[in-house]
Amino acid sequence: MTYENLDAKLVNALLGDGRASLRSLAEELDVSVTTVSNHLSDLEEEGVIEGYTPRVDYDAVGYDVTAVIQLQVEGNALPDVTDTLRDHRQMTSVYEVTGDYDVIAIGKFENTDGMNDQIKELLTDPDIKASNTSVVLNAVSENEQFELEVDEEAA
Repeated sequence: MTYENLDAKLVNALLGDGRASLRSLAEELDVSVTTVSNHLSDLEEEGVIEGYTPRVDYDAVGYDVTAVIQLQVEGNALPDVTDTLRDHRQMTSVYEVTGDYDVIAIGKFENTDGMNDQIKELLTDPDIKASNTSVVLNAVSENEQFELEVDEEAA
């Protein structure tokens, strides 16, 4: 039995069902439960698999306003601003980027008043030089993950 591509196949199986048991994964991949367990442990230790969390539909729990916030930041203050955003409860993603802006943050809010209050609070930071906020009208695709490529010839 060759284990080439097993890690990618294991990750892909978990993307399909993050709650799959070791036994069902082993059956699907045609390997032993011990092999699955060992490979999962390795993937976790290597940081490939960072955890097993539920996928929350924020709209369903009342956070139906999504904002894309772009910020220009004083160069040396970038780590402080990104730390502040990352630690903010309603920011789901924070990115340092190239282009006209230095930071892009995605936030989920219950309403536009709550969003507006948070943005105004952010803009009191003297290290933020400029901002641009867009409200998402329709999330066509959100928080999607993609399957890893598997070399079919080696499989």
